[in-house]
Amino acid sequence: MAEETRVPIREKAGYALGDVASCIFWQTLGSFLLFFYTDVFGISAAAAGTMFLVTRLWDAVNDPMLGAIADRTKTRWGKFRPYLLWMAVPFGISGVLLFTTPDFGPTGKLVYAYITYNLMMMVYTAINIPYSSLLGVITSNPVERVSLSSYKFVGAFTGGLLIQAFTLPLVGYFGQGNRAVGFQYTMILYAVVAVALFVATFLSIKERVQPVAGQKSKIIDDLRDLSKNKPWIILLLLGLFTLAYVAIRNGITLYYFRYYA
Repeated sequence: MAEETRVPIREKAGYALGDVASCIFWQTLGSFLLFFYTDVFGISAAAAGTMFLVTRLWDAVNDPMLGAIADRTKTRWGKFRPYLLWMAVPFGISGVLLFTTPDFGPTGKLVYAYITYNLMMMVYTAINIPYSSLLGVITSNPVERVSLSSYKFVGAFTGGLLIQAFTLPLVGYFGQGNRAVGFQYTMILYAVVAVALFVATFLSIKERVQPVAGQKSKIIDDLRDLSKNKPWIILLLLGLFTLAYVAIRNGITLYYFRYYA
């Protein structure tokens, strides 16, 4: 492999930190948000489940749009890298708001949950899609891309492991019997860590692959091409089923151990 195509280990490690940051929130949402809504915030499981479905339907429209916008971004830092800097703080704030419990009535609580959950998902998309897309512009070498993917996977696994190990102990420590306070302070801590990790990723990586000059396309044309791409549709469906399985498994695990184990 030519020396100029190599990605330094420190840059690969820096790239992996971004997935640690993503999974800090993603794993927390998947494992604890439904429990937080029903047992702490006081929203019914049916209302929370409906909200999750509505948000996922919006994500199906929102995600390709934000991806297309990111792909057309041009800055001195590149087209995907700056989103790590721009969206890091909104990412942290959205996570804290999601686990905050204002003293509203039942309808007010549900409206607040809809607003903050949809905000969190939109901000997550706005930072995570560019982050994942960096894999294609950090290097054009397929071997190095596989290596970067491996580092990314390690980052995701590490983030998920840390969340499972420390979230409930931290909630107990910060809350001292008040789970609402415990979750909020835990998310403040997680937000600070996630913002710092995304900024570290931004500072650690470079976009080496430049877009072809003069290459232009319309968002509607991109979406039309995707709708005709059968392998992409198959992968999309597999991804949706996988995410559904993981969400169901993570969402019910805490209930099982709390009420049945």
